[in-house]
Amino acid sequence: MTKLGKLLLLSVLFSPVSLLAEGISDFDGRWEIIPGKSMALGRAGGFVLDIQTNGNDMTILREKTRRGRDLSTTFDLTLSQTTEKEITTYRLPDITYMGVRMKKGDVQTFSAEYSEETGTLSIIEVTPVMISQGSSSITQVHTLSLNSDSTLTYRITRSSRTGGDDMLYTLKPENSKKAWYMELEDDWSIDSKLDQNALLISLQGVANMDHPNLYFIYPETWDFNFTPHVLEFLENQHNYTFSKLRTADQAVRTFADSINGYIVWDKEVRTSLIVAFTLAGLERAVVVSEEQIPLMEKHGISMIQDFRGKFTGQSDFQIYTWAKAEYWDRCSKECVVWLGGEHGRTMKPGVVDWGMHNKAFFQDLSCRKTDVEEYAMASELLSELEPMSMIYGWHSYKKDGEGEFTTLCSQYGHRISGLHTLPNMSFLSQEPVTPGFEFENQHSIEADQEYKPENKVYIACIQTDCLGLGAWTQPGRGKIPYAWEVTMNWKWMAPAMLEFFYSEATPNDYFIGSLGGPGYMYPRAIPSEKLPTLVEKAASMMKELDLNYFEIMDHAQLGQKEFNSNLTLDIIETYFKYMPDVIGFGNGYGPANTFYSDGDRTMVSFDYYLSPQRSEENAVADLKELIALNKETPYFLLLHVRQWSNIDRVKGILDQLGENVEIVPLDLFTKMANYSPTFKNWYLENRDD
Repeated sequence: MTKLGKLLLLSVLFSPVSLLAEGISDFDGRWEIIPGKSMALGRAGGFVLDIQTNGNDMTILREKTRRGRDLSTTFDLTLSQTTEKEITTYRLPDITYMGVRMKKGDVQTFSAEYSEETGTLSIIEVTPVMISQGSSSITQVHTLSLNSDSTLTYRITRSSRTGGDDMLYTLKPENSKKAWYMELEDDWSIDSKLDQNALLISLQGVANMDHPNLYFIYPETWDFNFTPHVLEFLENQHNYTFSKLRTADQAVRTFADSINGYIVWDKEVRTSLIVAFTLAGLERAVVVSEEQIPLMEKHGISMIQDFRGKFTGQSDFQIYTWAKAEYWDRCSKECVVWLGGEHGRTMKPGVVDWGMHNKAFFQDLSCRKTDVEEYAMASELLSELEPMSMIYGWHSYKKDGEGEFTTLCSQYGHRISGLHTLPNMSFLSQEPVTPGFEFENQHSIEADQEYKPENKVYIACIQTDCLGLGAWTQPGRGKIPYAWEVTMNWKWMAPAMLEFFYSEATPNDYFIGSLGGPGYMYPRAIPSEKLPTLVEKAASMMKELDLNYFEIMDHAQLGQKEFNSNLTLDIIETYFKYMPDVIGFGNGYGPANTFYSDGDRTMVSFDYYLSPQRSEENAVADLKELIALNKETPYFLLLHVRQWSNIDRVKGILDQLGENVEIVPLDLFTKMANYSPTFKNWYLENRDD
């Protein structure tokens, strides 16, 4: 081959045309509209793009309907060429409200170009039209571009249109991110509709075992009040299309192929339901009451186990001893579920789907030492878990207290993620953050800069008990500086849900790390040799979430005569050493007395607990009295807001404290306290004091 021939061959092989053909193939497939990100289609409207390419040739079918009318059109195109198409209809599919029509027999022209640099496909459509004054011509440009979140943006502009909104559609691959949702009834009694809700939540565990398919909206009274807001976020930001399920029968029918069987629990033995949840997770099964067996038979689902009458007359310890012997070897050794909370004839098993997803062992054993058998079994379970395991759920309100439960778990170095009502984790754990999203906090200071306080009273507010339990969705957020505890394990348990909170944050919403460790833990109960590793783990999680302030709560039950939530010097120094990038620390829940400065950073305890039951008048009087007692300024008053107080109420109280009182962001509060710590260092001498 001659040199010229080789050059000609190379020019063909590497010409722009061949590169263009490779680029446009990325548009291949069927794309369906995302309603929340697209212009309204009107009643009963639908829109799908079907794009097929072959080299530089392409066919684009626009399947468009409105009020039952078919407005579909097809483009047969070749890149960098002009094609003609005879008009066979009067209607213009993209013009609805104007007196403009096409004329049959006339010819439309189309040309297509692809920009490799921008990844944009442009189609120029020129259409002769009839108007009231005769004839005219309209040029429409159809622009298609692919996005990093696997969606396609389709924009239509017209040369004759100079205002109003563009015709803009966002589409996703057809049948992608399709899921179902259901609204659960607010009835959790064994004697009423607990069996229906238990069936549905166990069904959620099965349906979401491999993919996020089923999401629940919980009642307004539920502990975690964000479920409808997160659903909307998944639709609008994560491109989900949800179909509503209205009955248990419809839900079972939808997911029948995923159900391996059913387990019958005994309504006369409440604990049989907890055991049934363990087996359901191991077998990919659902739990049913006797009355629901016909529903299973209707859908051809077989029985795996029947607990009716099996545990009659037995204690919880006896039942769990049997369950442990039967199932523990098959269960995860990295987590366990305390399905506690409400007791008697009521149960609120919101965390069950997540426990099933993780093949967890379910129980509600007492962590009170005087309950000798159950306490020993709880200790045995915790001792057989892997280091730093997760404890999901919550203690039984009947059997023991939060302090006893958290103390025992902390003594084994395990981390709690409450509550028993935590919803939808089997779904949310499988939905990552939006591509390109970064967790960015609302900092109000520069970490390496000093901030000198004035002679004032400075107040910083922290709402505890995690983001999902409090005032986040209630009126007033953003009006005053507020700090919010972040449940840091949601970074991997529910990344998209945590993205929801970060995305909604105002400049006055500042996130902090919590609570005691890489989960809810009491440092005084944690063995000294385990604490550094746990603090380091928490510090690494904080970096991932852009957090630079850490909060500790310690209600360890170590046999002390008097309750307190204070810390010892060795614990304080451990946090200071293994969290070098943290600007400061908070401590307590109710008022506490541990204060410490090492000359550079500080630990400040809550000086006030704003109870939701405390009247505004008395809360104002309390705070004014504290200010009168702490005469030296600057005075740094850290205020704990219990989650049931909304921000408007808090602001109304703080506005009555006088001109020399300033509400400031927690990070600024901390930097000023670091600069001028007017408190006196105080801490416990011994862990069990």
